[in-house]
Amino acid sequence: MLNQSANPVAKAAHAHGDRLVTRLTWIGPAIGLTAAAVVLASCHRKAEEAQAPAAPPVAAESERTSPVHWNAAAGAFELGGKALKTVKLWTFDGSTDGFTALGTRIAPAAGQGITVTIADPTIRSPKGLNVPGQQYALVLVRLTRVQAGSGWDGALYYSTANHPETINFLGKPLSGANPKVGETTTLVYDMSRQALGAPDWSQSTIDQIRFDIEDKPGGVFVIRQVAIAENPDPAALAPMAAPAAAPAPAKP
Repeated sequence: MLNQSANPVAKAAHAHGDRLVTRLTWIGPAIGLTAAAVVLASCHRKAEEAQAPAAPPVAAESERTSPVHWNAAAGAFELGGKALKTVKLWTFDGSTDGFTALGTRIAPAAGQGITVTIADPTIRSPKGLNVPGQQYALVLVRLTRVQAGSGWDGALYYSTANHPETINFLGKPLSGANPKVGETTTLVYDMSRQALGAPDWSQSTIDQIRFDIEDKPGGVFVIRQVAIAENPDPAALAPMAAPAAAPAPAKP
């Protein structure tokens, strides 16, 4: 769920638009949403189906080391052992928290979460975030890859009162990109150093964010938490490699 009560700053943030996007599913007790790519297959020939090989087992989960990590006991992202101040925190506790995906079918999952079958890689937050970009420069996405895919992207787009989503303004993760099957990772976007269009984020009020995890169908992910937070220690993220130059995408 979108947790604003744990943060006094978040309480003051606009609550309208807390609707969520697509691609997510809960796995076990873990908090998250499963994002599954659309796979077209024949729905007849029962004999062939009976002979189809069993799906490969999912690798045991592991978590990639990162300066930013999720503290499950505290229910917060931490940097250097200290909880980050978040203006928005989505934990997807039994719902999509208003996130949506274009062309995606959403259905309740057994137990917690929702199952999202993805026909398009785009995942959007609710609108009306009203986030002051200068104060809140970090965007954090913690996810687990459940099934291999292709065409990793990882771009973060956003809209403001002055412009919609556009290839002229985007971020790429400083760390955590392209996890392996069974690997949990935290994508860390420092939008004060956005890949294209700086310093637009820092000079804007952010209305909505959008993730493009992969460019092609096939991959399956569990998105566990998403946050927009302050960066109290820019030096801690400075040693990270700069985000790769964004390719010339034919989108949004």
